[in-house]
Amino acid sequence: MTFPENQTGDLDLADRHALRRVAGLSTELTDVTEVEYRALRLERVVLIGVWTGGTLAAAENSLRELSRLAETAGSVVLDGLVQRRGRPDPATYVGAGKAAELAALVAATGADTLICDNELTPGQLRRLEGVVKVKVIDRTALILDIFAQHARSKEGKAQVELAQLQYLLPRLRGWGESLSRQAGGRVAGGGGIGTRGPGETKIETDRRRIRARTAKLRRQIAGMSVGREVQRGQRRRREVPAVAIAGYTNAGKSSLLNAATGAGVLVDDSLFATLDPSVRRARTPSGRWITLTDTVGFVRHLPHQLVEAFRSTLEEVAQADLILHVVDGSDADPQAQMAAVREVLAEIGAADVPEIVVVNKADTADPVGIKGIQAKERECVVVSARTGAGLDDLLAAVDARLPRRDPEIRVLVPYGRGDLVARAHEEGEVLAVRHAAEGTELTARVPPGLAAELNGATAVR
Repeated sequence: MTFPENQTGDLDLADRHALRRVAGLSTELTDVTEVEYRALRLERVVLIGVWTGGTLAAAENSLRELSRLAETAGSVVLDGLVQRRGRPDPATYVGAGKAAELAALVAATGADTLICDNELTPGQLRRLEGVVKVKVIDRTALILDIFAQHARSKEGKAQVELAQLQYLLPRLRGWGESLSRQAGGRVAGGGGIGTRGPGETKIETDRRRIRARTAKLRRQIAGMSVGREVQRGQRRRREVPAVAIAGYTNAGKSSLLNAATGAGVLVDDSLFATLDPSVRRARTPSGRWITLTDTVGFVRHLPHQLVEAFRSTLEEVAQADLILHVVDGSDADPQAQMAAVREVLAEIGAADVPEIVVVNKADTADPVGIKGIQAKERECVVVSARTGAGLDDLLAAVDARLPRRDPEIRVLVPYGRGDLVARAHEEGEVLAVRHAAEGTELTARVPPGLAAELNGATAVR
């Protein structure tokens, strides 16, 4: 939210002229053996945010989240400040005077990096860096760096690299010097064949290389997504309902998947611990098999480059029959988290997929906050993935919400076709079983293919 030009003067003068220190952002070392390692390997950062609208508490929560992002990336947070402005300064983000104050703070704390809680334009990055005399990065670059650290699969690494290159391309004038350049052939110091045209500058060469690499990555990602589409097609043919677990980063999505299926997926108390989707089977109380897919977490102001690069992965959410929207019930502002998640869901075409809100971490959350969520959400289940509380209620809610696509049949299965009875238990939902003299009388909902086999091999009563 921004303020019109003629209203900026209505802001409190003291607020506009002050940098507010946000308490509790400095990283405290609990193990003294880490000191030498961190001094050598980790960056020392100062955080700065511009508060343009909303409450001061919301602005401070945003900066605290930035602090967690910085620590996840491996930095030591020295200080954090917010400034009240109608809109970010188009030249230096915080204005010339506050940029000078930041330079003094950076020098006093010994910081080597300044992180801004917004995406900066190339001009803002360059000018602010010229004033504070240390490296300046924005929220987008920080999130991309975390994704690069956590990517494990070949597809995940390709998606992150694609997003980084898309972010880097318009910022080459500020960052191009750090790009790797290799001489081709025996041309010492040159770029090789194709880089020696008349008048081509280093910036032009870098741009051409980035565009070529981007095109190659897009082709690779498109090829990798074919395998996932084949698997989705197999599940659709078997008529297995697909349930996607989506939500804010560190809301407990992977913990919920593990609790519901015993999957053993990596769980870590850090942001963006999961980048590669995991698909596991689970069974509802009525006996229906479903698939549960754990997906990458979302965050406020998730870089559009990441949404574009991870679009093939996020299709798991858009093509699901049901979304479990996991919310951290212990967060200071869960409603803001939910709004951020729904914004991304709309961007990937999943806004119309049925949704159940799952309030996680009930064992540590404030009951008043949980009741506030329940009052606003029509379908809401409160759980604790850590203790297992509420999981049965969640699976029952999933069972009731999923569409009933399998036909209900009543057949008499000869005792010699026990394999069909076993498949009915495995692939469908058995409603009733009765043993008669001629065989097993079965009432069940099963996929159409199995229903045809049962009707062909048995006598219908």
